[in-house]
Amino acid sequence: MEKFFKEQTPSSKIKANIVAEYFPQYSRILLKKPQKKIRYLDLFAGPGLYEDGSLSTPLLIADSCAKDLNLAQKVQLIFNDNQYAKQLEENFNERFFKNAFHYKPLFGDKTVGECEEVTEYLKKDVVTPNPHPTLLFFDPWGYKGIDTLVLAKFMENWGNEIFLFVNIKRIHSAIENNKFDTLMRSLFPTTFRELQKNRRYKATVYERLSLIMDNLADEFEKAVKSPLYHSAFKFQEEDSHTTSHFIIHFTKHTKGYELVKQVFYHFDNIGASLDKDGNYTFDAKVMGNSNEILNFGDQNIEALSQALMEKYKGQKITAKTLFDDHHPTTKFCGSHYVKTLRHMVDNGKIKSEFKDDCSHKVSVLLIDTCILQFN
Repeated sequence: MEKFFKEQTPSSKIKANIVAEYFPQYSRILLKKPQKKIRYLDLFAGPGLYEDGSLSTPLLIADSCAKDLNLAQKVQLIFNDNQYAKQLEENFNERFFKNAFHYKPLFGDKTVGECEEVTEYLKKDVVTPNPHPTLLFFDPWGYKGIDTLVLAKFMENWGNEIFLFVNIKRIHSAIENNKFDTLMRSLFPTTFRELQKNRRYKATVYERLSLIMDNLADEFEKAVKSPLYHSAFKFQEEDSHTTSHFIIHFTKHTKGYELVKQVFYHFDNIGASLDKDGNYTFDAKVMGNSNEILNFGDQNIEALSQALMEKYKGQKITAKTLFDDHHPTTKFCGSHYVKTLRHMVDNGKIKSEFKDDCSHKVSVLLIDTCILQFN
């Protein structure tokens, strides 16, 4: 693991930036209603700093919160790492003055999966209202420590959300190795044997990995026992044409789902075809090489355009109402809807009109005063 923190890989940088971009916006959404405290909880935090000087998630998150006076007053940062807790605290204190945050940051050194105190914290009974809505970043070394039922229990409290980072290659191998049955049952408490059986009928690695991720999402949905939204982002490395890792986000609210899809879109460097794959993607092989980039933007526009025509044919509706109604049923983000609706206007499939007496340079905005008429 020490070698891992020598130099930050492109994928590690993207992973850290996804969480660091999401958390401040998540917090601001929550703060539209009075909140005493919002927590960020990272149970596998690392040292916060690579030897090459790059910042990892803990310090990126802290930077964002320290720059926002409201967040600095409302956010409590809780970091844990059974190996790097002391080093992280030192790096943190070198970067931020003592009273940078109203709530003192906490640094723990527990071993997740073995420490009952951590497990009990995650399994706390539902409290209404939730005194401290929490974003949990769960990034284990591989998959050890992931207990779906424990994490699902954490999700039950209002406002709680999870980013779960998984090494899909290791899970793929472990499913067929009896030595790891106990760990795999923690991941797939109700479908493990069925998953073992079904993956044998999948012809390609892509199909098997998709089956694994679908089963993982289904396990969370069954365990949480309330509407749950999830969106995944996959990582493909420089030396491989297969997927190495996924980061999957879970939320019970459409606003969180809307936000995370937009963040994923920002870091997707191939314009992944969501209608076919359903996952935003970062491919390290295409970094800085525009000739290699496979842009599936047109496929997304065509797929979404067709879906919107089927549902709203002949209707008059505001652009915002359409988006709020339709996006929870898809993997598409706000930017996809804007591009698609403008494309539909250009191609005569819909007409748009603004009712706000303002001059607009574009045909569609996702606002209440933009009226759409479907043919």
